[in-house]
Amino acid sequence: MKKYRFLKPYLLLWSTQSLSSLGSAMTGYALILWLYRQSGSALVTAMLSICSYAPYVLVSIFAGALSDRWNKKRTMLVCDLLAAMGTVVVLVLLKNSLLAPWHMYVLNAVNGLMNTVQQPASDVAATLLVPQEYYQKTSGLRSFSSSLNTILHPVIAAALFGFFGIETVIAVDLATFTLAFITLLFFIRIPEVSIEDKPREKLLEAAKSGMDWLRANRLIFHLILFLAFINLVASAYNAALPAMLLSRENGGEAVLGLVNAVTGAASLAGGLAAALLPAPKNRVRVICGCLMVSMGTENFLLALGRTPWIWCVGAVLGWLLIPLINANMDVIFRSTIPVDMQGRVYSCRNTLQFFTIPLGYFLGGLLVDRVFEPLMAAVSPGGLPAFLFGSGKGSGAAALFFVLGLAGVLICFIFYYVLRQDRWVNPNIQAAGNHKI
Repeated sequence: MKKYRFLKPYLLLWSTQSLSSLGSAMTGYALILWLYRQSGSALVTAMLSICSYAPYVLVSIFAGALSDRWNKKRTMLVCDLLAAMGTVVVLVLLKNSLLAPWHMYVLNAVNGLMNTVQQPASDVAATLLVPQEYYQKTSGLRSFSSSLNTILHPVIAAALFGFFGIETVIAVDLATFTLAFITLLFFIRIPEVSIEDKPREKLLEAAKSGMDWLRANRLIFHLILFLAFINLVASAYNAALPAMLLSRENGGEAVLGLVNAVTGAASLAGGLAAALLPAPKNRVRVICGCLMVSMGTENFLLALGRTPWIWCVGAVLGWLLIPLINANMDVIFRSTIPVDMQGRVYSCRNTLQFFTIPLGYFLGGLLVDRVFEPLMAAVSPGGLPAFLFGSGKGSGAAALFFVLGLAGVLICFIFYYVLRQDRWVNPNIQAAGNHKI
C-alpha cells in the first residue's frame, strides 16, 4: 500500500481536473444545441470545433518547447484562468442578448490556444507525478474520467439547458473550474525536470529537436500519422452526427443525448478494462485491431440504421475499444520519449496528429450541407440510395457515414502493413515492462 501514496497528488489532480472538464463539456454541448437551433447548418456548428482545434495546427509545435522551459503548475493555472475568462465573456454576451456565432468562434479559438499550451504541461506533470509501473493504470483512469464525462455531460447539460437555460450550464462550468483551480494552486506540488546541465536551446531549435526525435523513431512517427488519418475520419463523423440525429424522423435532441451517453458508457467500460487488464505483448497489434473494429462497425450502423437502438449499438461497437487504444499509445509515448523531451515531442505529436481534426470538421460539415444532403434530396424515393440511407433531411449525413466507414477500414489496412514493416526494421523497440510494441 505504500506505493499508492505516490499516486495521491496525481489522483487529486486527475479528479478535480476531470470535474472541470465535465463542466467545460457541458458548456460546449449547450452551445452546439443553441447554435444548431439558430442556424440549422452542420458547417456553421462544426466551425466551433474547427476554431478550437486550429491552434493545435498553428502553435502546438512551439507550445511544447515553451512548456519544457516553463513551470508546469504555473502554466496550467494561467491557461485555465484565461480559458475561464473566455467563458465569462460568453455568459455576459448571452445575458445581454448579444451572442453571435462569430463571438463563439473567437472565444473557442482563445480556449483552444490555452489548451494547446496547457496540454504539454499537463502531460509532463502526469509523467512526473506517476511511477512508471502505473502508467497504464493511470492512463486507464484518464480514459475512465473521459468516458464518464461523455456519459454525463449531454444528460446534465440538456437537463439544465431545458429547464433553466444556457446561463445555468455556464455557471456550473465556472463553479467546477473554481474548484479545480484552487486545488491545483494550494494542494498539489508538481516537481520540475532539472535542465541545469543542458545548454538552453532557442525556441525554433527546441521545437526542431522534437521533430528530429520523431524522425529518428520511425515506428512512433508512423503511429502518429496513422492516428492523424483516423482523426480525419472521426472529426468528419463528429461534424455529421448532430446534423443526422437532430434531423432524422426518429431523432431529436433526446436521441442525440442518448447516443452520446451510450458512447460514454462504452468508453467507460473500455477505460475500466484498460486500467485492469495486464499489459499486452504487442501494443501495436492491439491499436490496429481495435481501430479496425471501431471503423468497421459504427459508421455503417449509423449509415444504415433507422432507429435509436441501432445507432446506440453502433456507438458501443465504435467506442468500447477506444480507451484501450489510448492507453497503449500513452504507454508507448511515456516509456519511449525521454522525460525532458516530452513537452517538445508531445507538441510535435499534437501538430501532426491533430492537424486533420479541423480539416475533418470542415469537410464533414461541408459535405453534409453542400454534397450529400442535396444529392439525397435529388435521388428517386424508390432508388437504391433511398433504400440504404432513407429520405428527407439527415439522409445525406447517413450516406456520408457509409463513405467514412469505407475510408476508415482502408486506412487501417494500409497502416497495419506500414507498421509491420517498421517492426521488421526496428525489432528491438520495447515498451514499459519489456513488452514489445
